[in-house]
Amino acid sequence: MGSHPDSNLHPVATGPAKAIVDAHQQDQPLKLYSGWFCPFVQRAWTVLEEKKIPYQYIEVNPYNKPQSLLALNPRGLVPTLQYDSKPLYESTVICEFLEEAYPDHAPHLMPKDVYLRAKTRIWTDFCTSRVIPAFHRFLQFQGEGEGLEGVRGEFLDKLKEMTGEMDAEGPFFFGKEPGLIDFVVAPWVMRLWIFDHFKGGLGIPAEGQGGEDEALWTRFRKWTKALEERPSIKNTTSEREHYLPIYQRYADDTAQSELAKATRTGRGVP
Repeated sequence: MGSHPDSNLHPVATGPAKAIVDAHQQDQPLKLYSGWFCPFVQRAWTVLEEKKIPYQYIEVNPYNKPQSLLALNPRGLVPTLQYDSKPLYESTVICEFLEEAYPDHAPHLMPKDVYLRAKTRIWTDFCTSRVIPAFHRFLQFQGEGEGLEGVRGEFLDKLKEMTGEMDAEGPFFFGKEPGLIDFVVAPWVMRLWIFDHFKGGLGIPAEGQGGEDEALWTRFRKWTKALEERPSIKNTTSEREHYLPIYQRYADDTAQSELAKATRTGRGVP
């Protein structure tokens, strides 16, 4: 691509997310430095919305980072949270911090049961270290045939492995109410549609066509529907058309772009 990489980057949130951004422009001690398109940001953003914690939303252009962000986080990655004039980063750390720092704000997203708390951390790590890298290997794969089917299969296997650990009834990971694990994974679930555009489809069998995995895929569909309909998740998601130029760079041979590198590390945009 000959144009500057940010030339196709829509500058602000759109759709439902624009209303949320507009409602959080007033100065607040708690500040979320964000990229509207970034799934790591959406993790922290959904938790703030879910728990109704007051915060100020500050949009960051990844190619023109404000000094206020760089002073907090010299790497300039989002999300960065400014709390009591001090910085916090790493999206899962921010999510757990919000749970602990605002105990009066319900719902509580970490289980009271110590075993389930540990299990939350195990599957949060699985999402970050297994699901997300497989998502990007599938998206960035160049070619057709067995190679493409290999990366598609790898990604679907990770989704099945995670689904197999869910509460049988759901609809959320641990049951009727959403927990931290749901918000940690949700941004990538909300972006699964991009495989229809760039890789000929995600490849999940149609309803009734899943063979021995039918029960798993039925449970997966129930979970994704619950995530897609949760207001805190739905309302921090922009219009699909504005994500497309960003992910086009992945589907093309652009693995060396700043955006792609940031995502491969699992620590920043997009």
